[in-house]
Amino acid sequence: MSEIPHLLVHDKKDSAGVVVVEGLEANTDMLVCITQDNSTFRLKASEAVPIGHKIALQDLNKGDTVYKYGEDIGVMIADVKKGHHLHVHNSKTKRW
Repeated sequence: MSEIPHLLVHDKKDSAGVVVVEGLEANTDMLVCITQDNSTFRLKASEAVPIGHKIALQDLNKGDTVYKYGEDIGVMIADVKKGHHLHVHNSKTKRW
């Protein structure tokens, strides 16, 4: 039986992936799947993150654009390190 991914990434240029398992704990060695080509890689979750929330795939700085689905989904309002929770406390939409 194959290992089930912990994180889904839609496009190779994405800077955030979505947690797809319940109860993701800090220090989990996650299997990450890029759905664009079904490739995988490993990433360590630096903190517990709820299902449906995002994790940074790289270090992001305040002012950086966040990419998900291969699209610009917002801007960082605070720095976040690779493997950390990326959500409304450190990023926001550019719509308002």
